[in-house]
Amino acid sequence: MMMKAALFDLDGTLLNRDASVELFIKQQYERLKGVLGFIPKEQYIARFIQLDKRGYVWKDHVYQQLVEEFHLVHITWEELLQDYLNEFKYSCVPFPNLIPMLEQLKRDQLALGMITNGYGHFQMDNIKALAIEHYFDVILVSEWAGMKKPDPQLFLNAIEKLNVLPHECVFIGDHPVNDVKGAQHVGMKGIWKKDKQWQHVQADAIVEDLLEIPIFIDSFSPSC
Repeated sequence: MMMKAALFDLDGTLLNRDASVELFIKQQYERLKGVLGFIPKEQYIARFIQLDKRGYVWKDHVYQQLVEEFHLVHITWEELLQDYLNEFKYSCVPFPNLIPMLEQLKRDQLALGMITNGYGHFQMDNIKALAIEHYFDVILVSEWAGMKKPDPQLFLNAIEKLNVLPHECVFIGDHPVNDVKGAQHVGMKGIWKKDKQWQHVQADAIVEDLLEIPIFIDSFSPSC
């Protein structure tokens, strides 16, 4: 069984979301200091990160809560949200070895795909900011696809577009259920990109550094 395709999650897998959010929120505070300056900087940053719940709470709710808690009167939550949508892409931090890993997979002649939960334009802005869009043969974003991981159909749609079979594919992601189990459920190999939030994750392989991924994919394909 030869592996023909590798599919990836985005946030927490290719994009270091924790580092990106921290960088963004520091810059937002400085950018909007005229209206936010009465709040201690560290307090604003810490509360945003707490409410964000690592991206699982959409920012309209986060900013509504911040406006209420900090009694903001000179800026609306809608304006804060628009600033987030406009500016986050300038704070995107990749995990180390992102480009070398993708280059290696291309040299190994693997088809590449991405499946990410989130909003279409926002996620595409971040993918472009990482300068990786051209590596991928298919990119599916949940908003545009009309379904979210771990919906099996989302995985099946991606591999159909790549013209490969499930057992010829590897999926790499940081979420044990949405990514690893979701992929395994349709017959793909599931590689877990280690994340300190979870322990004892069952996966076909576990990686910390992105450069480990081509090595594991190669090990899934028997030598001739």
